[in-house]
Amino acid sequence: MQEKSRKPSQKSLRALDFLNLFLADVRDGVGPYLAIFLKASEHWNPVDIGIAMSASTVATVIAQTPIGGLVDRLRQKRELIIVAATLVSIGCIVIALFPIFPIVIGGQILIGLAAAVFPAAIAAISLGLVGHDNFDRRVGRNEAFNHAGNVLAATLAGLIGFFITRQGIFFLVAAMAAASAVAVSRIREKEIDHKLARGAKEEDEDSAEKEGHQVSGFMQLFSDRRILLFCLAVILFHFANAAMLPLVGQRLAEGKATGATLYMSACIIVAQLVMIPSASLAGRFAHAARKPVFLLGFAVLPIRGVLYTLTDNPYFLVSVQILDGVAGGIFGVLSVLMVADLTKGTGRFNITQGALNTAIGIGAGLSNLLAGFVVQKAGYNIAFLGLAAIAAVATVIFWMLVPETKGSYKAQSLVSSES
Repeated sequence: MQEKSRKPSQKSLRALDFLNLFLADVRDGVGPYLAIFLKASEHWNPVDIGIAMSASTVATVIAQTPIGGLVDRLRQKRELIIVAATLVSIGCIVIALFPIFPIVIGGQILIGLAAAVFPAAIAAISLGLVGHDNFDRRVGRNEAFNHAGNVLAATLAGLIGFFITRQGIFFLVAAMAAASAVAVSRIREKEIDHKLARGAKEEDEDSAEKEGHQVSGFMQLFSDRRILLFCLAVILFHFANAAMLPLVGQRLAEGKATGATLYMSACIIVAQLVMIPSASLAGRFAHAARKPVFLLGFAVLPIRGVLYTLTDNPYFLVSVQILDGVAGGIFGVLSVLMVADLTKGTGRFNITQGALNTAIGIGAGLSNLLAGFVVQKAGYNIAFLGLAAIAAVATVIFWMLVPETKGSYKAQSLVSSES
């Protein structure tokens, strides 16, 4: 049975645009600005800053898989986003007002737990609104608005931190969280198909509660070889990618008393600006086929790693971030689309995303740890080449072993047709 054509209202679609715009900076809380605030304004030592920074990341990694399962089960997805946005606001405000160790750690944990909600809930609402047929363009649009929001938030945060107060950055994130809660409340609940939102069959609506809407068992889902190979390629990609920008930042800071922060901001803004058209175009081209578009995103990462070894000229290093923008824009769109393809008809779309993101988070953490040891023993160039080699392996695995998923997935391969 083919999926029914879905035509959500412009009001809901516009609200989803604004939700992605406002959540851009909210998803990660205050991020790197926390370290600057704690060091420059509160005079924390590096060890305590490191613990505070990692508290949010650890909370997110732990929460992603169970949150994905919760999003699959709950119909109150909009309310879940509002609760998460409220937690981010509370976390940011208490950190700004009471920057003592236990309060900051508690605030960071709240922010980390909330950060696990947003990607899964937004993807689910988007799929429930537009259906699989229009999901590629919708995800591309979501990511474009998200990256535009990152540029806006980074600009505002820089201006507020420089001209007013560093604490103002925390209140900016809290205000954006409140705006995102208003935006999601304007999405019409009745237009969200909650069966589609979790990747279940639309025709199973009437028997959803009685028969469990033919939800595949979690272990049964991950017995699918295509999902396992896709996850392996994606995890290796992030393992190679996660440490590259921090290493560039360290190289930019070497021997420079001033200017390193400005160059790092330029790296981030350049990448985010490129991600806006990259994500939008990825969504459009992926409508015909997923794999060629995603393969481009994989292929630019080893090239980027090699280019970082050519010179330490800051202008060159910043310009290489264009490739990060290309890969980041493509990855943000295609990873969601291919998970949706591979889990179509299973009812496990969001928990699969959560499990994948958990593995990615662990891989990214190990990447930074390993890269630090390599730099200490062998230098930056060897570290960049090692990461480029891992990226090349990820590209080959994806190219040779992961199949095209657009139009090729049959839910019957995972879901038994027998009652």
